[in-house]
Amino acid sequence: METHNITTTWKGKMQFESTNPSGDVISIDAGPENGGEGKGLRPKAMMLTALAGCTAMDIASLLKKMRAEVDDFKIEVEANLTDEHPKIYDKVKVTYRFYGSDFKKDKIEKSVNLSEERYCGVMEMFRKFSDVTTEIIYIEQ
Repeated sequence: METHNITTTWKGKMQFESTNPSGDVISIDAGPENGGEGKGLRPKAMMLTALAGCTAMDIASLLKKMRAEVDDFKIEVEANLTDEHPKIYDKVKVTYRFYGSDFKKDKIEKSVNLSEERYCGVMEMFRKFSDVTTEIIYIEQ
């Protein structure tokens, strides 16, 4: 079993630096409304970023293996935050936007489905506490 470790260090006020296993550093900060200066990502936004990044890496790899490359793709994540504390994301929508021409839609859709159903652990974690829906959009260029 693999173990991941991070270290998060307080930098004053509401700002922190988090170092991941590869040594990269991410700044975390609250907005001014919560005593911070907005000099870093908010923790909940990082969760959405992790979701998008996880499925994006799967899809990039799968599209290459399937020889279904596209000009570009973007992933947008929209999440509904509950009103009551602890505030959580109860509904999440992931929109995949593929850009190009002559799309191999069957292979693109297979890569998205494989990411969502088999490979993306972050997606699976989100499903434990949130209703996750997805959509694929093709933009001809």
